[in-house]
Amino acid sequence: ATIADALAGRDVCGAAPTGSGKTLAFGVPLVSMTERGRPHHPRALVLAPTRELADQISEELSTLSRRTRVAPVYGGVGYGAQVKALKAGVDILVACPGRLEDLIAQGRVRLSEVERVVLDEADRMADMGFMPAVRRILDLTTSRRQTVLFSATLDGDVARLIEEYQSDPVRHEVAIDTTDVVPAQHVFWTVPRTERTALVARTLETVWPAIVFCRTRHGADRLARQLSNAGVSTVAIHGGRSQQQRTRALDDFVSGKVQAMIATDVAARGIHVDDVATVVHFDVPEDHKAYIHRSGRTARAGRGGLVISLIEPNGTRAARRMQREVGIEVEITAPDHGAIESHGDPSRVIPRPVERARAEQQAPSGRSERSGQGKPNRGGKQNGNGRPNRNGKQNGYGTSGGHSRSSDGRQEGNDGSRRSKARASGRPDPRDRTGGPRRDDRRPAGSRGPKATGGRPSSHRGQRPEPRAGAGRPGQQRRSRPAR
Repeated sequence: ATIADALAGRDVCGAAPTGSGKTLAFGVPLVSMTERGRPHHPRALVLAPTRELADQISEELSTLSRRTRVAPVYGGVGYGAQVKALKAGVDILVACPGRLEDLIAQGRVRLSEVERVVLDEADRMADMGFMPAVRRILDLTTSRRQTVLFSATLDGDVARLIEEYQSDPVRHEVAIDTTDVVPAQHVFWTVPRTERTALVARTLETVWPAIVFCRTRHGADRLARQLSNAGVSTVAIHGGRSQQQRTRALDDFVSGKVQAMIATDVAARGIHVDDVATVVHFDVPEDHKAYIHRSGRTARAGRGGLVISLIEPNGTRAARRMQREVGIEVEITAPDHGAIESHGDPSRVIPRPVERARAEQQAPSGRSERSGQGKPNRGGKQNGNGRPNRNGKQNGYGTSGGHSRSSDGRQEGNDGSRRSKARASGRPDPRDRTGGPRRDDRRPAGSRGPKATGGRPSSHRGQRPEPRAGAGRPGQQRRSRPAR
């Protein structure tokens, strides 16, 4: 219906959630009805709130018609390439308001021949303070223009804009409820701030790729570092990053190189990625609109998804109020990973860093491994009771009183039945004289050392290590040092 009204030349205002096919709804009429104009004089204009959204709209419009000249302009990058594109001639200009006003002031763009204007995510432009600029830009276009507006809501500043700049618009509204906006499983967990990072790291082991939202740029950068230190591959994206950094981060996320993208609200509207499994509200959104926009990154176009909100223990009342405004009713509980494990998709392509880490954990040989008797010491060797000594060699009393680790990492009594087969048979220590595993043999951050193998040590690069002093049972003959 929206396409038909737009093709008929009517003004249209549509209330639709993210991921509902808005770009196609306004893109098809825009491309089919836009004629080539003279250089510097675009015939159609699309305004978007963020760089990422402007870039994606431009790409989608370009695929609809290769004969139509489409170019995006936005801040955060140099003027050179954009000015060059404008000089070559543009039929449809996709722009962020701030950069467009700069180019108009420089005399690089004239809007006097613009006959069709699309305002995408108008409510977000209002939230970001762009409405005065939007009004100034619309005033530079012809009064005979067709104006198409899309927004998640049609109230407040958006309603006033519709009244001032649209003529008898046709309204198309998609009901904004949990079925259409966020068709996902919603969980609300009460978690003290000091425990959130560890909780998110554990959650992302099961459900990813994920977008984690923070309130500030500094908070996003800090969380990205902390999750990376915990073994979760991440990128951060926010208004403080250059366009090149943001583009590279988004590409890494889309291609599966990282598990999670840490983002702020400013970047939320510009992220349009399919198959995002999880959205995590690390910081609670300020209002229900922000909750809808953030959560709309998952469960797009009818797909499933998971939305996790982390709430301060004293913030349950505000969380319930936000639930009522969104139109959902979810119990606020303590963290329960059992309730979300079903969202892990084993068929999803594993990002390369995670794949490498899992391959290291599952490698049967060629790596330094623990013989089931505790943690390695500084010299890379163990004493007989499962605890390291300072010189990295084993004591001669390793037959009693110690503890060992089973393959699942639990401490067990060294009662003789679990003695190391390596020690009993006099096999050489799997680590060489340099001590410790090589850098490329280390397990991912957050793990507890090399994988236990029940006591069968593997060779280390084929080297013949030095035998341990005092190894073996009492009375067992000690091996001599090999001749060099």
